[in-house]
Amino acid sequence: MHEHLESSRLVKSLSPKVVTLIEQESNTNTTPFFPRFLETLDYYTAIFESIDVKLPRKHKGRINVEQHCLARDVVNIIACEGAARVERHEVLGKWRSRFLKAGFMPFPLSPFVNATIKTLLESYCKNYRLEERDGALYLGWINRTLVASSAWH
Repeated sequence: MHEHLESSRLVKSLSPKVVTLIEQESNTNTTPFFPRFLETLDYYTAIFESIDVKLPRKHKGRINVEQHCLARDVVNIIACEGAARVERHEVLGKWRSRFLKAGFMPFPLSPFVNATIKTLLESYCKNYRLEERDGALYLGWINRTLVASSAWH
């Protein structure tokens, strides 16, 4: 965590107008193997289910994403330890703490943009959900939050 806090402070020292954070809402960074395995299973089950709704399993684009992105992430999270494990997701709460300690303040999200995204998702599939909570936007599938996005200044 110390390393992430230092990175956040370095970014703050650059005086950016806005910093946007978009992160998988999953904790696979510091957890021991078995809880990490269960978290990964739950998270990627929801990801694959959400893809299943609109793309047939034989669709080339889907196969490409599954093989070259998702499968590599899952293998890295489950099978690798130490420096070899580069996929280390963290929940927004951990990032929020780091950003606040580094001197960032939450930047308000646009209600118009949020409403537009929600409408688009609902027209795409009713199982997607979008929730604004604590100044962040959470994208989910059924009852599982998948991605959190926030802005800071």
